[in-house]
Amino acid sequence: MSIGKLRGGLCVYWTGEDGKRVRRQLAARTRKEAEAEALEVYRTATYSSRPQDPTVAEIWALYRDDLGDKPTATTMGYTGKAILPHFGHLRPEDITKATCLSYAADRKSSGKSQGTVHTELGHLKSALLFAENTRMIDRAPKIWRPEKPQTDKRILNAGEARALIDAAMEPHIRLALILLLGTGARVGAVLDLTWDRVDFERGAINLRLADGATRKGRAVVPMNGSTRAALSAAHKAALSDYVIEYAGGPVASVRKGVSGAVTRSKIGHVRIHDLRHTAAVTMLANGIPLEKVSQVLGHSNTAVTFSTYGRYLPEHMQDAVNVLDFMSLQKR
Repeated sequence: MSIGKLRGGLCVYWTGEDGKRVRRQLAARTRKEAEAEALEVYRTATYSSRPQDPTVAEIWALYRDDLGDKPTATTMGYTGKAILPHFGHLRPEDITKATCLSYAADRKSSGKSQGTVHTELGHLKSALLFAENTRMIDRAPKIWRPEKPQTDKRILNAGEARALIDAAMEPHIRLALILLLGTGARVGAVLDLTWDRVDFERGAINLRLADGATRKGRAVVPMNGSTRAALSAAHKAALSDYVIEYAGGPVASVRKGVSGAVTRSKIGHVRIHDLRHTAAVTMLANGIPLEKVSQVLGHSNTAVTFSTYGRYLPEHMQDAVNVLDFMSLQKR
C-alpha cells in the first residue's frame, strides 16, 4: 500500500489479487492525514476478500503477504515452522496463557533457548494484531511469552578498539570496523551503504534506505575525524557504488575478516554486534545525553536505548541515592 498523487490530490494504491493496480482518491490534503485515511480505505476495500473466522494459519499467511519483501516476512517463514504446528489450527479466541505455556515448554524441551521462544511468540502476537487492525477479528488475544533474556555484551575499551582496527589486514575490513565503531551502526547498514549517501560537504552518513525495507531503525550520523579520513581515502579508490567493496563489488559478509582481526588483536572473544554495544556504552559513559545516543543508534525512542544500555551506567542514579545517605545527612 502506497500514497500517490491523483487528479491534483492524494490517493492510495496497491496491487490487487488479480495483479492489477487499485487506486482510491483520498480526501486528505496532507501526507500525514493521507496515511491515516489510506489505511482505513485499504482495510475497507480488502475486507471482503479476507477470510471470516480465520485460523491462525490463515492469518499468518496473510500477514506474511502483507509484509511483502520486508525481512520479517522471510524470518516468519522459519518461525512459522515452529508456531503453525502448535497454533495453526486454532482460532485466535482459542489461544490462552495455557496454550502459550505449553508451547514454551515444548520448545524448551527440544533444546530451544528462551530468546528463541520469545521471538517466535512475538511473531504470533504481531500476526494477530495485524488481524485485529485489518478487522479480520474483533480483538487479538493476549500472547504470553517468556521475558526476553539479557544477553552478555562485550564492551571494548579505547585501546581494544584501536587494536582491533589495527589488526585488520584487508582494507575493506578495516573500513568496516572504523564505520561500525564510529557510527554505532548495525553491520547490515554498513554493508548496504552506498557513496550517494555519504555527504562529505555536510559531514553526514545516511544509513537509511530509501524504500524503508528494513525493520530495524537506521540513522543519519555525522562523521567524526576517523570516519571522514577513512571514507575519504576509500572514496578516492572506489571501484563501485558500495562503500564496503571487494574486487569491485559489494560485500555480503565481513564476519570472516572481522573474526581474523579479533584473533590477531588478542583482545578475546568479540562478536560483530558488540561493536554497536561498544559505541552506545562509550557515548553514554562520556556523558552524551540519552536522547542523542538514541538518535545515533536509530532507536524508535529513548525507552529502547535505556532498556538496552541503562544497566551499564549505574552512576546516572548516583545523585538519586546520595539523598538517601541518612547517616551523613546534617541534622536540621
